[in-house]
Amino acid sequence: MRYKKAFIFGAVIFIHAALFAQAGTKEKILGADISFLPQLEDKGVKFYDANGKQKDVIQILKDHHFNYIRLRIFNDPGADSGYSTGNNYCGLEQTKKMALRIKAAKMKFLLDFHYSDTWADPGKQFKPKAWKDLDFNALTKAIHDYTKDVLLALKAQGTLPDMVQVGNEINHGILWPEGSAEHMDTLAAFIKAGISAVREVDASVKIMLHIACGGQNEESVSFVDNMLKRAVDFDIIGESYYPKWHGTIEELKNNMNDLSRRYNQEVIVAEYTEHKQEVNDIAFNLPNGRVKGTFIWEPLNTWEFIFDKTGHANALLLIYDKLSKQYHIR
Repeated sequence: MRYKKAFIFGAVIFIHAALFAQAGTKEKILGADISFLPQLEDKGVKFYDANGKQKDVIQILKDHHFNYIRLRIFNDPGADSGYSTGNNYCGLEQTKKMALRIKAAKMKFLLDFHYSDTWADPGKQFKPKAWKDLDFNALTKAIHDYTKDVLLALKAQGTLPDMVQVGNEINHGILWPEGSAEHMDTLAAFIKAGISAVREVDASVKIMLHIACGGQNEESVSFVDNMLKRAVDFDIIGESYYPKWHGTIEELKNNMNDLSRRYNQEVIVAEYTEHKQEVNDIAFNLPNGRVKGTFIWEPLNTWEFIFDKTGHANALLLIYDKLSKQYHIR
């Protein structure tokens, strides 16, 4: 009997230890989109840590407990109507160079496909120039093949993304007009083509559907339900949150909590800039999920940035030291 009790007691301890270890494996993301970095560096901007020492800004971010870098990619940013006509900012070759820097810093990497030669967001989803005359079948194939080619090029140099966005802020669709949200079946087919390409290259890469509805619960639920109804297979719901467009902090909290309870997918903040402490408090206190976290958008030079115009770190950067301690982020 004594032996039996000891065995049961030992088994209980083992189970508790296993559950604790499993809980400890939850991924916690402090991420930053720094896609403007090559342009800033080409202008001669240098970055300095809180002690005034010049360093690679990726290392500065890591020193302050950021563990993920997000990069956007455009199909042909150098095209006549592209993001950086005559240059290749946010194109494949530059993305490859940035990916090498991210992985050399031992950080994780989120790749954000815009499926356009320029900015794609809820107000515009322009087709790449090379795709403008393609029909539905050809567009679907183009999305698949382009996505796969990019990922294979990154994989070949050992810098495969850990997470991929199949489109940027896509609640109004992609590749307008065919892929607008007015044509949900077409939109779902386009998204599934991109997801299929990711899964073919590496099934372990997490896939995010990124929508711009931070405080807008009804629209968020409608979009996700429409995707699930059409058997779109994804891992993470990413929300943009800018108070000007997406409501109050309380509305963000209500939406994020509802999505986390409602769906099996993880829920994170894919873009934000204001209310740094409050946004992270919401993201790291969701009721469910194995992945929790945020990606601040362009903190090097845009909106409420964490470096001044001379590249010196300011007090906002120190918030992330506090967040790291508060939420045990390593």
